[in-house]
Amino acid sequence: MGAPDPATSTKARRLVGVLFGAFFFALGLLIVVTSTVSTRVPAIAVAVVVGGLGLDLIISAMRGKRSLLSRIGPLP
Repeated sequence: MGAPDPATSTKARRLVGVLFGAFFFALGLLIVVTSTVSTRVPAIAVAVVVGGLGLDLIISAMRGKRSLLSRIGPLP
């Protein structure tokens, strides 16, 4: 176990991480709620991915570690 990442260990960055994680988790719930019968299976798959990344972001921010989203590099 290494030391926490200095880029994620400040209180402000951790708070922003928790807020974005909560946003992604809520977005996953919204995807499921607004899906129709014909799009239910793909919507649940997308919601699991988005909500899972949100939960990972929340847990990572609370622990002061890097999340999966931060490990995939800069996105276009």
